Amino acid sequence: MTRALDTMRQHFYKARPLGAVMCALWVATAGAEVVSGAQLPDGSQKVGENRYRAPRDFEATLDYYRSVYSTSSYPRRQIVNQPGVKAVHISNPSGKNFAGLNIYEANEEVRIYIVPTQQAVKPMKKPEAKPAKKK
Repeated sequence: MTRALDTMRQHFYKARPLGAVMCALWVATAGAEVVSGAQLPDGSQKVGENRYRAPRDFEATLDYYRSVYSTSSYPRRQIVNQPGVKAVHISNPSGKNFAGLNIYEANEEVRIYIVPTQQAVKPMKKPEAKPAKKK
């Protein structure tokens, strides 16, 4: 009976491709779409201005945002909790690019609304028309 140690074959150690796996995971998370500074889940579809349809259910979407925006840095508050409607607001304390996110579920559909900052909401002033001078 010969054992592996008694044979003349040499077995070389092959390192696991851990670096390649970590790089692939980083690319997968880094590939998420960013709109106005807010990160959206992969597969989100635009349905209106600053409005997106999430590909997952409400709880999975909230789990995604827990991993992207920590609850300690980005406070959350419940907006609505009625039968058939759930909504959560995630505040952006820095106020850069976007004021926050509204994630809501209605009619078995999960939507994400990017709340713009106050600077973006203010309409630009129109130049006042000067009255014509009388001759």
